[in-house]
Amino acid sequence: MDIEFNKNEDQNKQLLFQLKKKLDTVKLGGGKSRIEKEHEKGKLTARERIDYLTDADSHFLEIGALAADGMYAEEGGCPSAGVVTGIGYVKGRMCMIVANDATVKAGAWFPMTAKKNLRAQEIAMENRLPVIYLVDSAGVFLPKQNEIFPDKEHFGRQFRNNAKMSAMGIVQVAAIMGSCVAGGAYLPIMSDEALIVDKTGSIFLAGSYLVRAAIGENVDNETLGGATTHCEISGVTDNKYETDQDCLDAIRNIFDKIGQSEKAGFDRSEPKLPKLKPEDIYGTFPSDRVKPYDMLEIIKHLVDEGDFDEYKKDYGKTLLCGTARIDGWAVGIIANQRKIVKTKKGEMQMGGVIYSDSADKAARFIMNCNQRKIPLVFLQDVSGFMVGSKAEHGGIIKDGAKMVNAMANSVVPKFTIILGNSYGAGNYAMCGKAYDPRLIYSWPTAQMAVMSGASAAKTLLQIKVASLKKAGKEITPEDEAQLLKEITDKYNEELSPYYAAARLWVDGVIDPVETRKVISMGIEAANHSPITEKFNVGVIQT
Repeated sequence: MDIEFNKNEDQNKQLLFQLKKKLDTVKLGGGKSRIEKEHEKGKLTARERIDYLTDADSHFLEIGALAADGMYAEEGGCPSAGVVTGIGYVKGRMCMIVANDATVKAGAWFPMTAKKNLRAQEIAMENRLPVIYLVDSAGVFLPKQNEIFPDKEHFGRQFRNNAKMSAMGIVQVAAIMGSCVAGGAYLPIMSDEALIVDKTGSIFLAGSYLVRAAIGENVDNETLGGATTHCEISGVTDNKYETDQDCLDAIRNIFDKIGQSEKAGFDRSEPKLPKLKPEDIYGTFPSDRVKPYDMLEIIKHLVDEGDFDEYKKDYGKTLLCGTARIDGWAVGIIANQRKIVKTKKGEMQMGGVIYSDSADKAARFIMNCNQRKIPLVFLQDVSGFMVGSKAEHGGIIKDGAKMVNAMANSVVPKFTIILGNSYGAGNYAMCGKAYDPRLIYSWPTAQMAVMSGASAAKTLLQIKVASLKKAGKEITPEDEAQLLKEITDKYNEELSPYYAAARLWVDGVIDPVETRKVISMGIEAANHSPITEKFNVGVIQT
């Protein structure tokens, strides 16, 4: 192995170490002392509940593990947004699991908690996956109520989704395993079946303190909304259980008897390993975001037996398009080629840039995949569309619009992996978050922004300097250098994949070796939802 391979491998493994360290911290939730307090009450933590509930040796694909990372510092932070969400298997059935983490601010809802919960429901609705809610929450975090309560995509939207999913025939089962207060009380009761753990579970619109303040009644929380009250007097909950484990066993029994769903019919053959070892990606993929590389080599580490049937191989070379299999599933791959290529006309084209010919090719390929019912996988390492008079005169906007149109109107499921750069309109054309990918994950090497850090910093510096000079301030070269450093540091922080993951612009940051598993589970989930919409691009930009 050459020096470059070893250098890449070392640097990429360092990034993976940082990722693992972050995830290990996140998985402790509110910390070891808070976990011990839950155990003292006879309760399992959110992650322990999921481990107990899901099938042994099955994979749990976490959604939004890094949500709220680095946010809400004044409130002491909110690891994983105080809720654990992901796709798992219960009695062999794939489902979405949403579990409040009571070790984080008693499971209170922060703005990012609402966003994450809605993302979990969105994935369940798109893929028609049954949902299991493990409820243990003190309700809305009141100091942030203005950012979580009244708007369309705020707290109340989850109950609207409960109702919509019920009407769609999507199974929802809820277990009240701790507090369930105020508006949050509607979530489990709008589910098909609501279970409750005796003594630790409680559900009411207003707790004992608020009841006393509002109507002067003195009543304890257990009498007000405990398991006995709601299973034997009000009939609000269906059955009560002695322990968390008993309650989770009951959910497993429910899922053991659920009928099979219709399938979309995506093609799958026997899974095969890639031709090149997936772990060799660490050495093949440059840790330096500027360096060119052959994306075809990366694809060979991801697809079964390295087989990639390329579409229009000799045309529009800055985008690779072709069909392959990932873990047995047939896929259509659109990937940015990162090496410099030469056209038949003798023109040199920069890697990572979308030109008119490549956009035109991709639009046609996306239409073909829709025609053949093949899920789409986008591998992003994109600097943007080509600029300049030659590109503009050649109709780059028209061809780019054609690609965006075909991609946006696709009815087959789309999956996006951000390997490296994800800049500007390139993010859009390559199925960024705004274009409804069923799942979107990034590698630790990813960077997402309107433009690269260097370009943005220089542009912002020019604007800042002009503004200061207009105000009559003299700027020395030293002042300018300091300003550039401050702007660059801030912008680079916002480029980070962790910044994106914290805000759920991506569903998570993954080890590149996990890419195959993410895509495979994503297509398996999508296969639960038959395609009912006709593919129609409307007015195509010819």
